Amino acid sequence: MANERMNLMNMAKLSIKGLIESALNLGRTLDSDYAPLQQFFVVMEHCLKHGLKAKKTFLGQNKSFWGPLELVEKLVPEAAEITASVKDLPGLKTPVGRGRAWLRLALMQKKLSEYMKALINKKELLSEFYEPNALMMEEEGAIIAGLLVGLNVIDANFCMKGEDLDSQVGVIDFSMYLKDGNSSKGSEGDGQITAILDQKNYVEELNRHLNATVNNLQAKVDALEKSNTKLTEELAVANNRIITLQEEMERVKEESSYILESNRKGPKQDRTAEGQALSEARKHLKEETQLRLDVEKELEIQISMRQEMELAMKMLEKDVCEKQDALVSLRQQLDDLRALKHELAFKLQSSDLGVKQKSELNSRLEEKTNQMAATIKQLEQRLRQAERGRQSAELDNRLFKQDFGDKINSLQLEVEELTRQRNQLELELKQEKERRLHNRSTPEKSQKPEPKDGKYKIQEENDKIKKSLEENHRLLSHPTDEQDQLLLSEKPQICQLCQDDSLSKNVCKNCRGTFCNACSTNELPLPSSIKPERVCNPCHKQLMKQYSTSPS
Repeated sequence: MANERMNLMNMAKLSIKGLIESALNLGRTLDSDYAPLQQFFVVMEHCLKHGLKAKKTFLGQNKSFWGPLELVEKLVPEAAEITASVKDLPGLKTPVGRGRAWLRLALMQKKLSEYMKALINKKELLSEFYEPNALMMEEEGAIIAGLLVGLNVIDANFCMKGEDLDSQVGVIDFSMYLKDGNSSKGSEGDGQITAILDQKNYVEELNRHLNATVNNLQAKVDALEKSNTKLTEELAVANNRIITLQEEMERVKEESSYILESNRKGPKQDRTAEGQALSEARKHLKEETQLRLDVEKELEIQISMRQEMELAMKMLEKDVCEKQDALVSLRQQLDDLRALKHELAFKLQSSDLGVKQKSELNSRLEEKTNQMAATIKQLEQRLRQAERGRQSAELDNRLFKQDFGDKINSLQLEVEELTRQRNQLELELKQEKERRLHNRSTPEKSQKPEPKDGKYKIQEENDKIKKSLEENHRLLSHPTDEQDQLLLSEKPQICQLCQDDSLSKNVCKNCRGTFCNACSTNELPLPSSIKPERVCNPCHKQLMKQYSTSPS
């Protein structure tokens, strides 16, 4: 019952929503031939029939929703006009037809939601007609009554006189509300799939209910056929009895005529006795004729009931055929949904594979990040060691400057003294030249050895002064390379690789060895210096291997 209530409420929502949207799109007055409007009345009929108590009559059980609708005129006085007009319609013969006409007139009056709310609020009156779990007795009925308020914007116009409402078959056309499952995408597609599955379940449940009713009607038809055969047998017996009674009546008439003739001739007492017998025979004849009329009436009732049952069976067969067609369409849609489900499962598997690959890549990247973190730690350690070496080198440089600062100052003083001596010697040289000019008149032998001796002395002193200036200039311009020059001066001037004793030698900044230009042509950045420094070929190979193995 709960599933049926939920399905009926969903169908009511769909029909009301579709009716409002289509009516707003059309923008005109709706008539009885409009398909969504017909489906709305069919859905409302199913909602009012849900959980309706069956009333036993002579023809069988009768379920009609006209009884609850008649109560509306007691609750809302305005509904009395609709009820009176429904009762006055000449073409309506069944309670179902009256109920359908009442729904149409209430919709035309735009008071359907008001009447339904007033009816649902009086559940103590509805309990006479509905089961406790019926839709009109639960919350779903109140929800449907609230949804009916939206129909007040619709203008409807119906012609009730010529329309046959008694013989209409109330079948819901689900093709108006079903949607294509292949066009669904994402969350909307899932919602449509669930809606289609709910509709399918509802149709299957309704089909099961219809099959049960068909079985019940078939059993009733069999019982009626049995009772019909019994009645035909009883009718045959009654006919035979009537024939015998007619024969007896004729015989009695003959006897009575004979008795009358004899009575004319006989005494009066015999006449009175024969009259009493004749009256008794007449009474008996009347009783038999009345019994025959009753049997004929009952037979006519049974025949009409059988015709109604045959008509109901035909309508049910038509309804079952339509339901089977709807089930076939739903099965096709279910097959489409299954195919879509397989496609989604395949896509899900492919996405799972992609997720696995991405997880593997993430694990590899995490391993690489861990390795990079380890190498970063190693580089940080090396950087700390390099900082320590730089600090120690700066400290050594400071100590070197402190140690050799006094020497540099003394050398600068010596350079100044030498420049003064040079100036003095140049002055003396000029004086000597002037003296030579004045002494040209002297003999040649006595003059030559003197200028030679003075000239040589001056040249030697100039050479000494130049050497000392060059050394001072070298010390002043290259104070950082003094240690290397000291190493070059201390060690023998021979290349450690090729044993070359050429004049140009270089010191490797990595191993502090002396090498020629051919064996120390490369430069590399070292931990102790930021700028590239000259290194020997073996150190260059070793450092390149270290740099290639260590991460960048």
